Amino acid sequence: MRGFYIGRFQPYHEGHHHMVEEIAEQVDELVLGIGSAGDSHTPRNPFTAGERVMMVTKSVAEFDLPTYVVPIEDLDRNSVWVSHVQSMSPAFDVAFSNNPLVIRLFEEAGVEVRQSPMFRREILEGSELRERMADGEEWGSLVPDPAAAVIEECNGVDRIQQVSDSDGADTANS
Repeated sequence: MRGFYIGRFQPYHEGHHHMVEEIAEQVDELVLGIGSAGDSHTPRNPFTAGERVMMVTKSVAEFDLPTYVVPIEDLDRNSVWVSHVQSMSPAFDVAFSNNPLVIRLFEEAGVEVRQSPMFRREILEGSELRERMADGEEWGSLVPDPAAAVIEECNGVDRIQQVSDSDGADTANS
């Protein structure tokens, strides 16, 4: 059985990793969708799709599970989102998500959806990690080591600090 799990992975963190570990016990193969693949270099989406593919691929290598990482660009029409996802990825039998909209869209399209309990959600969410990076606080313990190496390789913390700088041109006229 092949499962599907989508996230923005901005960045890929231990919460995602814990979810993949749980999914790995239920499926024979896994498709990981890199959501909002066309977005990068913003405070909410600082990393490119390619950087996120590297974070995810290197991090999940520890699991004995064939994994396909697929960038999926946003589509601003929810009614056709599932068919868009299906057209961009290998076929899958079950989707994994805790996002209420994603769950509803998959269920309406007739795709089985399974949920997993959130893992340390109070600190393991992308916005918390990006904020820590922007503020120069400790973040490395919240991401798998391979993901941290990719973030360092692409100077991700510097990028986040630069794109999060409120003194930029966007506020010059305020």
